[in-house]
Amino acid sequence: MASWAGQPSVKGSTESMRMALLTFSLVGIQFTWGIEMTYCTPYLLALGLTKSRTSLVWIAGPLSGLIVQPIIGVLADRSKSKYGRRRPVMLIGSVLVAGCLITLGWAKEIVGHFVEEGEFRRSCTVALAVVAIYAVDFAINAVQACCRSLIVDTLPIPKQQTGSAWASRMVAIGHLTGYVIGTMDLVKIFGSSFGDTQFKQLILVSAVALIISCGVTSWAVTERVLISGRDADAPNKGIIEIIQHIFKTATSLPPRIQAICNIQLWSWIGWFPFYFYSTTFVGEMYFRYDAPHDVKQSKDALGDIGRIGSLALVVFSSVVFFGATILPILIRSPDAENFTKRPPAAIAAVLTKFNKYRPDLLTAWIWGHCLFSSSMILTPFAHSFRSATFLMALCGIPSALSSWAPSTFMGMEVNRLSAPDPSYRRLSITSPLELTSPITPASPTRLEQGAMAEKEENSSTGELSGLYFGILNIYTTIPQFIGTFISMVVFALLEPGKSPELAHDADPSEHHGTDGPNAIAVCLCIGSMCTIGAAFATRRLRSLYRDG
Repeated sequence: MASWAGQPSVKGSTESMRMALLTFSLVGIQFTWGIEMTYCTPYLLALGLTKSRTSLVWIAGPLSGLIVQPIIGVLADRSKSKYGRRRPVMLIGSVLVAGCLITLGWAKEIVGHFVEEGEFRRSCTVALAVVAIYAVDFAINAVQACCRSLIVDTLPIPKQQTGSAWASRMVAIGHLTGYVIGTMDLVKIFGSSFGDTQFKQLILVSAVALIISCGVTSWAVTERVLISGRDADAPNKGIIEIIQHIFKTATSLPPRIQAICNIQLWSWIGWFPFYFYSTTFVGEMYFRYDAPHDVKQSKDALGDIGRIGSLALVVFSSVVFFGATILPILIRSPDAENFTKRPPAAIAAVLTKFNKYRPDLLTAWIWGHCLFSSSMILTPFAHSFRSATFLMALCGIPSALSSWAPSTFMGMEVNRLSAPDPSYRRLSITSPLELTSPITPASPTRLEQGAMAEKEENSSTGELSGLYFGILNIYTTIPQFIGTFISMVVFALLEPGKSPELAHDADPSEHHGTDGPNAIAVCLCIGSMCTIGAAFATRRLRSLYRDG
């Protein structure tokens, strides 16, 4: 078994404050993802790429997730750094992401400093932008892997749903903040001192936000230090051995973890085009059906589409935040028995009736898949900014569940595997596990188990969290390759030319037509059909839990 030094702890005087600090890094990560998803597709289209070639660029996301997250996860699992296993990667990775973002935003200026005006300069600008996107994706995946694993490492099993719910809230806050800022004309507000376009200024804000958010979590959390792992020779193993270990584990997963991974596989075929193309889709709906003529001739069409798309996604993110805040109250914890503390007599009847119909997380997740599928299947029939925004907003609740549920169940299963006694026992209702404050107020808050501190079944080491969350990410990235292939084929068939809304420098003969069905809407519709498979996979996971 592994041996550890120290006790995981989080600063803060209340449980809510500790949970917020533990998950705060996800605000910056999601803000950065939001800026990339909102602006990079129209940015690449503005540089002159066709939609089919742009879809190939987005292989960067799944490729980095497929390679980086599992390997970084395993390396971090085995790290014996005195600063902990996750925080050093988070801090170093956030600085790398910031540098790559600035390179992406100023790609034209960097290339222009070395290359003369002409077609070769444009080609070099596109190449540098693509390389920067790949570098951002590789680095941010490493940061995200460690942020998620840090939550699992720090919290005991009965707190995994609470931690994942807080993580979902922080993701929603990051989304919402990014989209609200995206709706503002930053160049008009701040001038051109921090960049002469909306995209450049958002890049700077994103870089600073990521470093600050990761810094806050790293300051607030104290990790256990690994003294020795299960495999004494693990630190000496090379990349090939690590990849072999990941492959061996991924091909022999426990049934529940395999079921969770299957859900991700099906659901992300639908979510991939939503997250990467929804802003462009809403912006195109506005430009094609609602925008006045002077707006269509705007010099900063990229900024305009980004702002219009961000406005729709502000509505979407508001629904996500509402769901992430309210749903944990309305949904039963997967680790809770059918027990409710005796309520005040005045509301006892109401609470009893409410608890009778209170759904569990798996049931809510199934209905979330169904809502997402039924919303996105209607996108080819959207022909206005309002209808497109309405369909985006309907996906808010499913998005909150897709961020919350997989981490909850994976965190529970990983900690069960890491516990000294793999036979898991539910927490006694008379011995609640709480995040309690220490005697000395100035010292960090310890994660303690109250009266059951001596029993290991519900404790958390998270020794294998990097490995299993990396494998979960593999199942999240494989459907992105599938989605990229689907998008490439659809774009090549329906809209093979350059964007008439964004590629103003291209000859009009190179623009694709706008009379047929919107290609992005078709991709969203195809993805929605695959999400039905996720609903059936979630039913399978529910059966596994009910069968014990």
